[in-house]
Amino acid sequence: MAGNEWINGYLEAILDVGSGNMKKRNDGKFKIAKFDQMKEDKLFSPIKYFVEEVTNSFDESDLHKTWVKMIATRNTRERSNRLENMCWRIWHLARKKKQIAWDDAQRLARRRLEREQGRNDAADDLSELSEGEKEKGEPNQSEPVKDIARINSDMKLWSEDDKPRQLYIVLISMHGLVRGENMELGRDSDTGGQVKYVVELARALANTKGVYRVDLLTRQITSPEVDSSYGEPIEMLSCPSYDSGSCGAYIIRIPCGPQDRYVPKESLWPWIPEFVDGALNHIVNMARALGEVNEGKPTWPYVIHGHYADAGEVAAHLSGALNVPMVLTGHSLGRNKFEQLLKQGRHSKEHINATYKIMRRIEAEELGLDAAEMVVTSTRQEIEEQWGLYDGFDIKLERKLRVRRRRGVSCLGRYMPRMVVIPPGMDFSHVTAQDSLEGDLKSLIDSDRTQNKRNLPPIWSEIMRFFTNPHKPIILALSRPDPKKNVTTLLKAFGECQPLRELANLTLILGNRDDIGEMSDSSSSVLTNVLKLIDKYNLYGQVAYPKHHKQSEVPDIYRLAAKTKGVFINPALVEPFGLTVIEAAAYGLPVVATKNGGPVDILKVLNNGLLVDPHDQKAIADALLKLVSGKNLWTECRKNGLKNIHSFSWPEHCRNYLSHIEHCRNRHPTSCLEITPIPEEPMSESLKDVEDLSLRFSIEGDYKLNGELDAINKQKKLIEAITQMASSNGNASVTYSPGRRQMLFVIATDCYSFNGQLTETFQEIIKNVMKAGGQSLGLGRIGFVLATSSSLQEIMEALRCCQVNIEDFDAIICNSGGEMYYPWRDMVVDVNYEAHVDYRWPGENVRSMVMTLARAEDGAEDDISEYIKASGSRCYSYSIKPGAKTRKVYDLRQRLRMRGLRCNIVHTHAASRLNVTPLFASRTQALRYLSVRWGIDLSKMVVFVGGRGDTDYEDLLAGLHKTIVIRGSVEYGSEKLLHSEESFKREDVVPQESSKISFVEENYEARDISAALAAMGIK
Repeated sequence: MAGNEWINGYLEAILDVGSGNMKKRNDGKFKIAKFDQMKEDKLFSPIKYFVEEVTNSFDESDLHKTWVKMIATRNTRERSNRLENMCWRIWHLARKKKQIAWDDAQRLARRRLEREQGRNDAADDLSELSEGEKEKGEPNQSEPVKDIARINSDMKLWSEDDKPRQLYIVLISMHGLVRGENMELGRDSDTGGQVKYVVELARALANTKGVYRVDLLTRQITSPEVDSSYGEPIEMLSCPSYDSGSCGAYIIRIPCGPQDRYVPKESLWPWIPEFVDGALNHIVNMARALGEVNEGKPTWPYVIHGHYADAGEVAAHLSGALNVPMVLTGHSLGRNKFEQLLKQGRHSKEHINATYKIMRRIEAEELGLDAAEMVVTSTRQEIEEQWGLYDGFDIKLERKLRVRRRRGVSCLGRYMPRMVVIPPGMDFSHVTAQDSLEGDLKSLIDSDRTQNKRNLPPIWSEIMRFFTNPHKPIILALSRPDPKKNVTTLLKAFGECQPLRELANLTLILGNRDDIGEMSDSSSSVLTNVLKLIDKYNLYGQVAYPKHHKQSEVPDIYRLAAKTKGVFINPALVEPFGLTVIEAAAYGLPVVATKNGGPVDILKVLNNGLLVDPHDQKAIADALLKLVSGKNLWTECRKNGLKNIHSFSWPEHCRNYLSHIEHCRNRHPTSCLEITPIPEEPMSESLKDVEDLSLRFSIEGDYKLNGELDAINKQKKLIEAITQMASSNGNASVTYSPGRRQMLFVIATDCYSFNGQLTETFQEIIKNVMKAGGQSLGLGRIGFVLATSSSLQEIMEALRCCQVNIEDFDAIICNSGGEMYYPWRDMVVDVNYEAHVDYRWPGENVRSMVMTLARAEDGAEDDISEYIKASGSRCYSYSIKPGAKTRKVYDLRQRLRMRGLRCNIVHTHAASRLNVTPLFASRTQALRYLSVRWGIDLSKMVVFVGGRGDTDYEDLLAGLHKTIVIRGSVEYGSEKLLHSEESFKREDVVPQESSKISFVEENYEARDISAALAAMGIK
């Protein structure tokens, strides 16, 4: 236990920092004037540093003793009074921190128990195999999980010699500043390694034989804060040769969200539906264009690949709308970050969620798992320790399902995405593997080296100036100054190992800095500790720590370390992948790396170094000493690294990537979405007469002297003829054709009484919307769609009392998007739509389970019962007894995911009914389906909703379509059953301000709706 003198020292330091920065408040007391400003400017705050040191380093009892001591020894001096007050506040801060940590630990424990229960339930159901199947051998779940192979034995390797393919691949990376050249990596927290990775992946795939076109979709940014290049709609990434048979790779920038400012990724969530719609329009147009050279059929994407949580959600919706496979790469995961922040105990769950929108991010990642065929990871550690935290993935259950599929045994409606390890590729074209180990270095360190070093990289001189003896091998560490990178442990290991200090120098490349005091708290703390340790162990002349380096100089830094026959070390506490380990190997450097994370897999392939426990100083020193002093071992590791480095090249990455995708596509539905061709208007007899008349004019008409046709006479006669024929056919009906509609008006108001019955308001809104549409554009130019959670029978009964024929609707979306009907054609369910949304539908396997899982823990057996009358093949409806306690959408979906069941959950009919539909079946997705099938741009749709509604109400508000909110039309909604305490809030889904959302106040007469339409430019 720490002594109180240390605490007193910290508290005195706080007072010293605060003195001179005090000003009086209105109540006469003092406060620290610059504290808020420091916090706001994100500069290093000594006060915050000392307070965190006290709360993190000392026991609560020590803090209490210090406070008691200050009370006992207090006097009238202002400093002592302040110290006493500060002791009390910090003591309570420490207690609050402990309570937060305790509450969060309890919450995480409960969630793990629930997840374990769900997975046990699924395992019990799946374990019921016949004796013959059991003899085939279930995998022994008690054994540790074996290495995950990159290519399975039953998987066909991607070959460029196979039959010619013309693949169209879509990559999505939504946030950050994305461009092909002069990438501004590190400009902000959103523009980092992911941007570089997706750009290089797009180029590499486009250069792979069989891939015709690659589109990288990102957000268009026209803000004056950033370069104008980020506002260009299209940017070519690779220009293929004429005979390559490829169209190349392109960055496609989709307008999304506010155009006048740069939006960080934490604030982009409400604009995701708009990005989805814009991306869908682009893909459909591109599919049409590519299909013109493919027998006229649309060329749909071979795969849609989302990068990070936001793009993963976009890819999930696009995959559902187009029925094509989806791949997900997490890059970094929200649930892992959330638990790490909670363990630190510095912030409450509410504060973390408000800052990082972490619950919204986690739900996007869960949705990505629901929809993904395959999840690409860099390491096994990412699968087991990070994705394993999610409700939607369990490695044991995934392996069990894979075995059952291979045997042809039913999986009982359960699905798990396939996790594959495909390390990121690298471009080694600029690496000279046979770089001489002598030569340049001698020129640099010779006594008379002024003339010779002119042609050497400037960074070499910058590093070498630190060393007393530059002939020694260099131990190189390259990372940002982050506590997780564990640089201080490396310094301690070096400083306390005398043989290592005698044999080698240490170079620390820790980002760029001008003033440590102006850096973030964590970075400044690391760099301060580094300087203290150098001084403590008297490492001057043995450690280099340059202030600046350029990204372009990093290869030269690796080359310098290799020329001195040095070693690269990555001592991170946990390294998700370890790109620097691969980079070092490419330049012939043996490595010492952490045993926690990606380097384990990397070194198995490269066989060019040693793994160490990052917490063990002696192990780190011994490994470095072994490589530096053992010339034969050093040479062997260098050769192995250079020989095996091709395994991490981009061509190898693309071959592995495409092989896995081809394997996954074999289990994906083969039905492709078709675009209804716009029929040509048959020429009526009257129009033929006009054509004949026009032809006669061209022959018999009056001519001018120069032989030209008298245009005035011709125009006059044409108008007369057309007017006469139009009047004779004035009562002819308009032939319906969905492709000829200029707009679609979608009525989606959830008008239910307190007991869940459709109200008269529902009928009034239908009539008034149709009337307003006719007044604005004319009925022939507008199609009407009814989107509701009721069954078709319930809708028909409601419309009988109203002066609207059901045939007036172009489409009816029933059962929360579970069914689609076309009254103009027939009243039979659209079987193509049913097949389209059928993917991953558990069907009968989920039917009875919902009633058990949806009931609250203390609920009665008959609280929820199946409502057969409203159920269908793609929607199971359940009646909820009045006053019964049921689980909210978030909780129920979570419990279904834990059991491998993927569904869409909607509470409807004023919370008196629950609809369960396939994952890709919803009212919003149904509109996207119609947009593609009928060729109507989503921006040409107007959706009418109430001020509240079913639990899918929020999804209808955002997107490219225009939304008119009719306030006062819905008295009873179901939104109370949407978000739980663990989930995100409405402001994370719906934009707070949007030009695409308009309101009709209380009154919903046709004239009011017409006025709202006119205000949005629809007239």
